[in-house]
Amino acid sequence: MGRIDVGQLREFCSQPLPPLLLDVREPWEAALASITVDNAPMLLMPMAQVPQRLFELDPAQPVVCYCHHGMRSQQVVAFLQRQGFESVYNLTGGIDAWSLLLEAEHHAPPVPRY
Repeated sequence: MGRIDVGQLREFCSQPLPPLLLDVREPWEAALASITVDNAPMLLMPMAQVPQRLFELDPAQPVVCYCHHGMRSQQVVAFLQRQGFESVYNLTGGIDAWSLLLEAEHHAPPVPRY
């Protein structure tokens, strides 16, 4: 299973074909906090909706899945791989790890933790 950590995310998103940041959390969670990286498209698709909305994803585009801590997104990555997606990654630690990274960089939590 492909994994990427929060320290690698910005660099990965700066590639000529940036990955889709696939948020598999629930809408109420996305309303609290989200990941934004320049040039990387983002899509909210709760985990339970992924099978029905699979047609919205391009298997040729790299995908980084994330959730709160990385467990739901890990399951979505495994599902997408079974569907033939080759360049799909789980964001280790999820949005919580992203928030901690930004807090360490800026000495303030720019992405709320919940």
